[in-house]
Amino acid sequence: RGTVRENIGATRPDATLEEIVHAATMAGADEFIKLLPQGYDTLLEEGGTNLSGGQQQRLSIARALLRQPRILILDEATSALDPESEAIVQANLARIAEGRTVVMVSHRLSSLVAADAIVVLDRGRIVDHGKHGELLSRCMTYRQLWNQQNRHLAR
Repeated sequence: RGTVRENIGATRPDATLEEIVHAATMAGADEFIKLLPQGYDTLLEEGGTNLSGGQQQRLSIARALLRQPRILILDEATSALDPESEAIVQANLARIAEGRTVVMVSHRLSSLVAADAIVVLDRGRIVDHGKHGELLSRCMTYRQLWNQQNRHLAR
């Protein structure tokens, strides 16, 4: 148990409230935190059971951002987010990536469209790499996955 502030600040106990709020804002968590009964001073239940999966995931991203790592690995970081929360994280991704290397692991290809480079794996093997547009035109595996995930847009 602990507060939202303590949860985010666990990775940097010396962090100021301003730094914690900034990390939460970048992670798209500030908006829901402000709605909690005591905001950043709201007590979290063991295992974060009083938060949704998406809210828990945004707090995890905020904790990682608070450390200001030079290399940030986001492994399926938006998988449990609702579309609105994912849009917030995606919109902030350029700012999140500033001054650091970001490695994103994702099965949701729409979250990788703006990446500098995408590595396509098939059964654990690299089959191609490049930017989104390049892969759509030359990599059948990527194109099939993209079309499968975006069928609803073609209608």
